[in-house]
Amino acid sequence: MLFTKTDIPEIILIEPKVFRDQRGYFFESFNQREFQQQVKEINFVQDNESKSIRGVLRGLHFQKPPFAQAKLVRCIQGKVLDVVVDIRKNSPTYGKHISVELSEDNKKQLFIPIGFAHGFVTLSEKAIIAYKVDNWYAPKYDSGIIWNDACLNIDWKISLEETLLSNKDTALSTFKDLDTPFNY
Repeated sequence: MLFTKTDIPEIILIEPKVFRDQRGYFFESFNQREFQQQVKEINFVQDNESKSIRGVLRGLHFQKPPFAQAKLVRCIQGKVLDVVVDIRKNSPTYGKHISVELSEDNKKQLFIPIGFAHGFVTLSEKAIIAYKVDNWYAPKYDSGIIWNDACLNIDWKISLEETLLSNKDTALSTFKDLDTPFNY
């Protein structure tokens, strides 16, 4: 696997070695030893999966301590634009974001440490996202930032008319009003 730091160095892009032949393909999607050598020691406790149709935008989400979560995200079917925002006070990249296309074709993964808000939008007709987390889901500690916050200026690569949101995601706070529990 190839581990590459992004413009926000704590966010790591992971590209597997894919072995293809006339039968199909094979690759390791996760290797604990290699991950710990290249990124950090971690104990993933839960695997999640979501299926979305084109235009579904989920995010920008995070969980507050003591249930904050690091995530390892990949797209196993279709194509999504994955977006991560630094919400760590006093970070040199506070308020900045990165966007990465994850797809069944490129098989890339994104490691998102604690202290970042995460979201994605489905660019293909449908997409299935799988992700590992290192802490349990705790609804009372759920939080987030509104997806179209003008301060963040995120290009979601999809028209406003195509965007499909949950009621929860339309009611998230702005970045300016965010009382972030994370420090750099």
